[in-house]
Amino acid sequence: MLATSQALASLAILSVGVIYGTDMFSALVLRPAMATLTDRELTQAAGRIHQYGDQRLPLPGVGGTVAAAAAAICAGVAGHAAAAALAGAALVALLGWLGLFLRIAAPINRRMTKAARDHETPADIRAMQKRWDSIITTRAALQGSAMALLIATLISS
Repeated sequence: MLATSQALASLAILSVGVIYGTDMFSALVLRPAMATLTDRELTQAAGRIHQYGDQRLPLPGVGGTVAAAAAAICAGVAGHAAAAALAGAALVALLGWLGLFLRIAAPINRRMTKAARDHETPADIRAMQKRWDSIITTRAALQGSAMALLIATLISS
């Protein structure tokens, strides 16, 4: 059961790494780059980025969360309390990220995607982007915390 927990923690690290990297890139590169665009350009760029991201990123996002939960359970069953607690803490961080994403980012993503598809520029596009930007650092920190906790899970087991 320990080997299974370690394999699941490894899978979670790979999956979480995709989302962590995406969020870090967004915080470090996309946020300042989007601020330089016109409203029309911002709508098209952000809308298309969210269109593809929302289509393609759920698999690693869900995969990492499920793998972290399964790693915690397997470590607990194997009697490795520290590894179970660390993987469980990673799961809490991932669920916190998911809550932020679903409550704040996802509705904005949908509006921006629709606007881009319809070739419309919402009057509040800057406010939407500002609200989306307001949580990207926290999202990246939660993903980074989950990564560190999952690495610690492997080290402790």
